[in-house]
Amino acid sequence: MAQKATIYKVELSVSDMDRHYYETHKLTVAKHPSETDERMMVRLLAFALNANEQLEMTKGLSTDDEPDIWQKSLSDELELWVALGLPSEKIMRQSSGKSGKVIVYCYGGRTAETWWDKVKNSTTRFDNLQVINLPEKDTNALAELASRSMKLQVNIQDGEVMVSADDSMIYVTPVEWKAAKA
Repeated sequence: MAQKATIYKVELSVSDMDRHYYETHKLTVAKHPSETDERMMVRLLAFALNANEQLEMTKGLSTDDEPDIWQKSLSDELELWVALGLPSEKIMRQSSGKSGKVIVYCYGGRTAETWWDKVKNSTTRFDNLQVINLPEKDTNALAELASRSMKLQVNIQDGEVMVSADDSMIYVTPVEWKAAKA
């Protein structure tokens, strides 16, 4: 018998001083049985970092041909493809061809560094690809905030991210490993 996803209700308030974006999103997040709290919280953080009225969570782990998060234009063109983890060069190549911009949020400490050392040279030709590493200590701390019903406040200023929930506050420092060319 297949296991079912666990449903999380999230009120995500984003104050992004860098992009002048201030909005609260009410999200229903389906956490796949194989997904960790860390990955789910990285997904929410990636959503906050790219928050937009057209941004949507996708089926994610349940499908191979969709990103974790995407943004489509009103004419249904794929504008933004957001992937989490350590995708293969093939996945990055395919997603770069399908979308106007691709952002990979990698995490996992030394494992992520090893992955990047292996794939970075083959990604230089993807002008629309951006790779951002999230430090392991930060993502581990984020995982501690996970609960079935969450009110998260995300403040972004000068590239620094502060995530607060209840009485807890986590600082995340994303590190850009590859910039997309404009």
